[in-house]
Amino acid sequence: MADKKAKKVDIVTVSKAARVSPSTVSRYFNHPELVKSATRKKIDTAVRRTGYIRNRAAQTIHGIRSGTIGVLVPTLDHAIFAEVVQAFSDTVASQGFTILLASHGYDLQREYAILRKFLEHRVDGVVLTGLDHDEAVFQLLDSQEIPCVLMWNYSATSRYPSIGADNEQAGRLIAEHVLELGHRRVACMFPPTHGNDRALARRDVVLTTLRVAGVDVPDEWMLETVYSISESKQDTKRLLLQRDRPTALICGNDILATGALYGATASGLRVPDDVTVVGIGDFKGSSEIEPALTTVRLPAQRIGQEAGNAMVLAIIDPATGKAGSLNCAPEFVERRSSAAVKSISELIAR
Repeated sequence: MADKKAKKVDIVTVSKAARVSPSTVSRYFNHPELVKSATRKKIDTAVRRTGYIRNRAAQTIHGIRSGTIGVLVPTLDHAIFAEVVQAFSDTVASQGFTILLASHGYDLQREYAILRKFLEHRVDGVVLTGLDHDEAVFQLLDSQEIPCVLMWNYSATSRYPSIGADNEQAGRLIAEHVLELGHRRVACMFPPTHGNDRALARRDVVLTTLRVAGVDVPDEWMLETVYSISESKQDTKRLLLQRDRPTALICGNDILATGALYGATASGLRVPDDVTVVGIGDFKGSSEIEPALTTVRLPAQRIGQEAGNAMVLAIIDPATGKAGSLNCAPEFVERRSSAAVKSISELIAR
């Protein structure tokens, strides 16, 4: 037992076990994209069998890549970002990278502190969620000259390459749908917008689109609700139990819309016969709830894959791998939670 503990497992040990050269093993760790898939599998098996652990700290001191990418999201409490992060992680893993994942709780000052930690760990690249960040964050990234991708939101004028959906377009699509159905008594439910440029963009364009059509949302019908099915259910009940209530409720995301469906049912109302409920996102499960949710699909899987490919290319080929911004266009999806408004006589009789 003592001999086993004393035996040093190094890169030469791995190369002998895999029957490849030490330089190939080194390339497997530092430039896996240059190693054939079959060879990578042989080396991976040898690494597992020998228990070899390389010293990344020593390598990064000498300028060798760490093989890690820092990914910062606003929250891990809900599955809102799960699909996009999973797609990103799977994509970069196929090229030999892994992710360090952290959340900042919509606190941009905390985001800066976490970014510093990422850089202290010598990550090879950084992914931020959304477009709006503290200027100190951008200055830090600029000073370190590290690849960065802004994921989930899209803007042609973003400071770093942005790969995501146009949230203004998503908001416009859902508002236009409600208007086309004839609704003029419209309520809105959005999450807090502080530190959340996605919610702010959607909310502002929804209100603008409604206003242009001559529809003003009363203050008491303009709800701000945290990302919570239970909270949105309760807020919807309070809204719909009023004598004077809307015929349609536009929700800023599918989490809130799901809670709104439950709230409408708990209020003794039928969706969409008594009230239309719509969301934005088309998250997993939105098509399975009853009634299935009308929403705007944000192509999370494609966004994650495109962002992953862009990040890997920027790391392994910095001279030519500078990605541009990419709009993964949102898509309107009509299901059974929305319907045309009832006639005035029916509304009065109700």
